Amino acid sequence: MNTSESWRKSSYSGAEGGECIEVAETSDAVWVRDSKRPAEARLSFGAKAWAGFVRMAAGR
Repeated sequence: MNTSESWRKSSYSGAEGGECIEVAETSDAVWVRDSKRPAEARLSFGAKAWAGFVRMAAGR
């Protein structure tokens, strides 16, 4: 993962910085990290797996 990638938080994240994740997309994966511990472990998902997760989470 190139550290210069743009990380973004959900628009549903609270202003107090509670339990949030950040997501960055690259050409071959979607990366997820803990916003409170950005230098620690990251998870990567293929585009199809991530799209399926988003559909499930959105209830579609």
